Amino acid sequence: MTRKILVAMDDSDNAMRAVEFVAQSFIRDHEITLFSVLVDSAAICDMENPSLTPYFMANKGAFCSIEDQKRSLVMEALEKAKETLVRAGFEEGGIRIKTETKKKGVARGIIDEAAGGYHAVLMGRRGLSGVKEFFLGSVSQKVLQSKEAISVVLVD
Repeated sequence: MTRKILVAMDDSDNAMRAVEFVAQSFIRDHEITLFSVLVDSAAICDMENPSLTPYFMANKGAFCSIEDQKRSLVMEALEKAKETLVRAGFEEGGIRIKTETKKKGVARGIIDEAAGGYHAVLMGRRGLSGVKEFFLGSVSQKVLQSKEAISVVLVD
């Protein structure tokens, strides 16, 4: 029976471990979506609003360059993940890469996408310190605690 699986991705080793888990543990006829929520750096970098802090304006070029590099790294990770799944025997046509521009937050983007008919969400668990995770929460923790009725698998 074909299932729709959402794999939440970024460019981290944890995300790639989630892909490797799918490659080793899931039957090959599942439909896999490799999904990433990206920052809208173009909108931020095109801003010339005087209300922006002088620090941001002075360092805007460096910030925008880093954000563009981050986007490129995520796109490379998505392609590498797809190649990993194809090498493991998944049909290339059954693997989809999807990105979304961050609107409400990364966790909310994943939760909203998962509500679109997926049977499970897989994602790597971030290695935040206990104190930082307690105060800020991690993306994986927010997805796990979502009120949506969907299975979530965290891969360590």
